[in-house]
Amino acid sequence: MKFVTLQFNPIGENTYVVWDDTNECVIIDAGNSNPAEDAVLDNLIAEKGLTPVMAVNTHGHFDHVLGVCHLVRRYGIPFAMSKKDQYLLDGQLAAGSVFGMPIKEMPAVEIDLDATPEITFGNTTLRVLKTPGHTPGGVAFYNEAEKVLFTGDTLFRESIGRTDLEGGDYPTLMRSILGVLLPLGDEVALYPGHAEESTLGHEAMYNPFVVEVLQEQVKF
Repeated sequence: MKFVTLQFNPIGENTYVVWDDTNECVIIDAGNSNPAEDAVLDNLIAEKGLTPVMAVNTHGHFDHVLGVCHLVRRYGIPFAMSKKDQYLLDGQLAAGSVFGMPIKEMPAVEIDLDATPEITFGNTTLRVLKTPGHTPGGVAFYNEAEKVLFTGDTLFRESIGRTDLEGGDYPTLMRSILGVLLPLGDEVALYPGHAEESTLGHEAMYNPFVVEVLQEQVKF
Protein backbone atom coordinates (compact mmCIF):
# COMPACT_ATOMS: atom_id res chain seq x y z
CA MET A 1 0.00 0.00 0.00
CA LYS A 2 1.17 3.50 -0.87
CA PHE A 3 -0.32 6.88 -0.07
CA VAL A 4 0.25 10.60 -0.35
CA THR A 5 -0.95 13.28 2.03
CA LEU A 6 -2.32 16.51 0.56
CA GLN A 7 -3.25 19.43 2.79
CA PHE A 8 -6.25 21.39 1.59
CA ASN A 9 -8.55 24.33 2.40
CA PRO A 10 -8.03 27.14 4.93
CA ILE A 11 -8.52 24.77 7.85
CA GLY A 12 -5.51 22.66 6.86
CA GLU A 13 -7.30 19.35 6.38
CA ASN A 14 -5.34 16.23 5.41
CA THR A 15 -6.59 14.39 2.32
CA TYR A 16 -5.10 10.95 1.67
CA VAL A 17 -4.78 9.30 -1.73
CA VAL A 18 -4.20 5.58 -1.09
CA TRP A 19 -3.28 2.96 -3.70
CA ASP A 20 -1.38 -0.26 -4.32
CA ASP A 21 0.45 -1.99 -7.17
CA THR A 22 -2.79 -2.40 -9.12
CA ASN A 23 -3.00 1.44 -9.26
CA GLU A 24 -6.58 1.36 -8.00
CA CYS A 25 -6.99 4.06 -5.36
CA VAL A 26 -9.36 5.51 -2.82
CA ILE A 27 -9.39 9.10 -1.64
CA ILE A 28 -9.91 9.57 2.09
CA ASP A 29 -11.51 12.84 3.26
CA ALA A 30 -11.31 14.86 0.05
CA GLY A 31 -11.01 18.42 1.36
CA ASN A 32 -10.04 20.17 -1.87
CA SER A 33 -12.06 23.39 -1.87
CA ASN A 34 -11.37 25.31 -5.09
CA PRO A 35 -10.28 24.73 -8.72
CA ALA A 36 -6.59 25.07 -7.87
CA GLU A 37 -6.83 22.39 -5.18
CA ASP A 38 -8.96 20.20 -7.47
CA ALA A 39 -6.13 20.42 -10.01
CA VAL A 40 -3.51 19.41 -7.43
CA LEU A 41 -5.49 16.29 -6.63
CA ASP A 42 -6.27 15.48 -10.26
CA ASN A 43 -2.65 15.98 -11.30
CA LEU A 44 -1.43 13.61 -8.60
CA ILE A 45 -3.89 10.96 -9.74
CA ALA A 46 -2.82 11.41 -13.37
CA GLU A 47 0.92 11.49 -12.64
CA LYS A 48 0.74 8.26 -10.64
CA GLY A 49 -1.48 6.62 -13.26
CA LEU A 50 -4.14 5.87 -10.67
CA THR A 51 -7.72 4.72 -11.13
CA PRO A 52 -9.99 6.11 -8.40
CA VAL A 53 -12.64 3.63 -7.26
CA MET A 54 -14.17 5.33 -4.22
CA ALA A 55 -14.26 8.50 -2.13
CA VAL A 56 -14.40 7.52 1.55
CA ASN A 57 -14.82 9.71 4.60
CA THR A 58 -13.98 9.37 8.26
CA HIS A 59 -16.82 11.78 9.15
CA GLY A 60 -19.07 14.46 7.73
CA HIS A 61 -17.60 17.82 8.73
CA PHE A 62 -17.47 20.19 5.78
CA ASP A 63 -13.68 20.61 5.67
CA HIS A 64 -13.35 16.88 4.99
CA VAL A 65 -16.10 16.71 2.36
CA LEU A 66 -15.54 19.79 0.18
CA GLY A 67 -13.87 17.91 -2.67
CA VAL A 68 -16.10 14.85 -2.82
CA CYS A 69 -18.54 16.22 -5.40
CA HIS A 70 -15.62 16.99 -7.70
CA LEU A 71 -14.37 13.40 -7.42
CA VAL A 72 -17.80 11.89 -7.95
CA ARG A 73 -18.39 13.97 -11.08
CA ARG A 74 -14.92 13.62 -12.61
CA TYR A 75 -14.30 9.93 -11.96
CA GLY A 76 -17.83 8.53 -11.60
CA ILE A 77 -17.03 6.93 -8.25
CA PRO A 78 -19.29 6.30 -5.23
CA PHE A 79 -19.10 8.15 -1.93
CA ALA A 80 -18.87 6.16 1.32
CA MET A 81 -19.53 7.60 4.78
CA SER A 82 -21.57 6.70 7.85
CA LYS A 83 -25.14 7.85 7.36
CA LYS A 84 -25.15 8.79 11.04
CA ASP A 85 -23.37 11.94 9.85
CA GLN A 86 -25.93 12.76 7.18
CA TYR A 87 -27.25 15.59 9.36
CA LEU A 88 -23.83 17.24 9.07
CA LEU A 89 -24.00 17.22 5.28
CA ASP A 90 -27.48 18.69 5.50
CA GLY A 91 -26.21 21.57 7.65
CA GLN A 92 -22.93 22.34 5.89
CA LEU A 93 -24.05 25.56 4.21
CA ALA A 94 -24.40 27.20 7.60
CA ALA A 95 -21.26 25.55 8.99
CA GLY A 96 -19.12 26.79 6.12
CA SER A 97 -20.33 30.35 6.48
CA VAL A 98 -19.00 30.46 10.03
CA PHE A 99 -15.50 29.95 8.59
CA GLY A 100 -16.04 32.28 5.64
CA MET A 101 -16.14 29.40 3.16
CA PRO A 102 -19.11 29.41 0.79
CA ILE A 103 -20.40 25.88 0.16
CA LYS A 104 -22.56 25.25 -2.88
CA GLU A 105 -23.26 21.54 -2.66
CA MET A 106 -22.72 18.39 -0.65
CA PRO A 107 -22.47 14.83 -2.00
CA ALA A 108 -24.98 12.03 -1.58
CA VAL A 109 -23.85 9.06 0.52
CA GLU A 110 -24.06 5.93 -1.64
CA ILE A 111 -22.32 3.47 0.68
CA ASP A 112 -23.19 3.51 4.38
CA LEU A 113 -20.07 2.68 6.39
CA ASP A 114 -22.25 1.63 9.33
CA ALA A 115 -23.03 -1.50 7.31
CA THR A 116 -19.64 -1.84 5.62
CA PRO A 117 -16.95 -3.64 7.65
CA GLU A 118 -14.15 -3.02 5.17
CA ILE A 119 -13.15 -1.07 2.08
CA THR A 120 -11.34 -2.99 -0.66
CA PHE A 121 -9.48 -1.72 -3.71
CA GLY A 122 -6.91 -3.54 -5.79
CA ASN A 123 -5.26 -6.01 -3.41
CA THR A 124 -5.72 -3.76 -0.37
CA THR A 125 -8.21 -3.87 2.48
CA LEU A 126 -8.99 -1.08 4.93
CA ARG A 127 -10.98 -2.15 7.97
CA VAL A 128 -13.70 0.31 8.94
CA LEU A 129 -13.45 0.94 12.69
CA LYS A 130 -16.35 2.72 14.33
CA THR A 131 -14.96 5.61 16.39
CA PRO A 132 -17.83 7.92 17.37
CA GLY A 133 -17.31 10.88 19.67
CA HIS A 134 -16.13 13.69 17.45
CA THR A 135 -19.24 12.98 15.41
CA PRO A 136 -21.82 10.19 15.83
CA GLY A 137 -20.73 8.49 12.60
CA GLY A 138 -16.98 8.86 12.96
CA VAL A 139 -14.85 5.99 11.67
CA ALA A 140 -11.17 5.20 11.21
CA PHE A 141 -9.61 3.15 8.41
CA TYR A 142 -7.00 0.52 9.32
CA ASN A 143 -4.67 -1.45 7.09
CA GLU A 144 -3.63 -4.32 9.33
CA ALA A 145 -0.99 -5.70 6.95
CA GLU A 146 1.01 -2.48 7.04
CA LYS A 147 -0.18 -1.22 10.44
CA VAL A 148 -1.37 2.10 9.06
CA LEU A 149 -4.34 3.89 10.60
CA PHE A 150 -6.25 6.88 9.23
CA THR A 151 -8.03 8.44 12.20
CA GLY A 152 -9.81 11.48 10.80
CA ASP A 153 -10.54 13.87 13.66
CA THR A 154 -10.82 11.22 16.36
CA LEU A 155 -7.17 11.20 17.44
CA PHE A 156 -4.37 13.63 16.62
CA ARG A 157 -0.72 13.81 17.57
CA GLU A 158 -0.91 14.73 21.27
CA SER A 159 -4.51 15.86 20.98
CA ILE A 160 -8.04 14.63 20.30
CA GLY A 161 -10.99 15.74 18.21
CA ARG A 162 -13.30 18.45 19.43
CA THR A 163 -16.41 17.35 21.28
CA ASP A 164 -18.02 20.78 21.71
CA LEU A 165 -19.57 20.73 18.23
CA GLU A 166 -23.04 19.36 17.50
CA GLY A 167 -23.06 15.59 17.94
CA GLY A 168 -19.76 15.50 19.81
CA ASP A 169 -19.42 13.63 23.10
CA TYR A 170 -16.24 13.40 25.19
CA PRO A 171 -16.88 10.08 26.99
CA THR A 172 -17.82 8.44 23.70
CA LEU A 173 -14.69 9.79 22.02
CA MET A 174 -12.41 8.54 24.78
CA ARG A 175 -14.03 5.09 24.66
CA SER A 176 -13.33 5.03 20.92
CA ILE A 177 -9.68 5.96 21.46
CA LEU A 178 -8.97 3.69 24.41
CA GLY A 179 -11.23 0.81 23.46
CA VAL A 180 -10.90 0.70 19.66
CA LEU A 181 -7.71 2.43 18.56
CA LEU A 182 -5.04 1.94 21.24
CA PRO A 183 -5.53 -1.87 21.39
CA LEU A 184 -4.34 -2.05 17.77
CA GLY A 185 -0.77 -1.76 19.10
CA ASP A 186 1.96 0.77 19.87
CA GLU A 187 3.68 0.28 16.53
CA VAL A 188 0.67 1.34 14.46
CA ALA A 189 1.31 4.54 12.47
CA LEU A 190 -1.42 7.14 12.88
CA TYR A 191 -2.39 9.55 10.10
CA PRO A 192 -4.92 12.12 11.32
CA GLY A 193 -7.28 14.56 9.66
CA HIS A 194 -5.08 17.54 10.55
CA ALA A 195 -1.43 18.17 11.38
CA GLU A 196 1.35 15.60 11.43
CA GLU A 197 1.43 11.83 11.82
CA SER A 198 2.19 9.90 15.00
CA THR A 199 2.06 6.37 16.40
CA LEU A 200 -0.38 4.85 18.85
CA GLY A 201 2.54 4.15 21.19
CA HIS A 202 3.47 7.83 21.19
CA GLU A 203 -0.10 8.81 21.96
CA ALA A 204 -0.34 6.33 24.82
CA MET A 205 2.76 7.94 26.35
CA TYR A 206 2.46 11.63 25.49
CA ASN A 207 -1.11 12.53 24.54
CA PRO A 208 -2.32 14.47 27.61
CA PHE A 209 -5.98 13.56 27.05
CA VAL A 210 -5.14 9.87 26.86
CA VAL A 211 -2.60 9.90 29.68
CA GLU A 212 -4.94 11.56 32.18
CA VAL A 213 -7.49 8.81 31.61
CA LEU A 214 -4.94 6.01 31.73
CA GLN A 215 -3.59 7.43 35.00
CA GLU A 216 -7.16 7.76 36.28
CA GLN A 217 -6.83 11.50 36.74
CA VAL A 218 -10.03 11.84 34.72
CA LYS A 219 -12.86 9.31 34.53
CA PHE A 220 -15.43 9.08 31.77
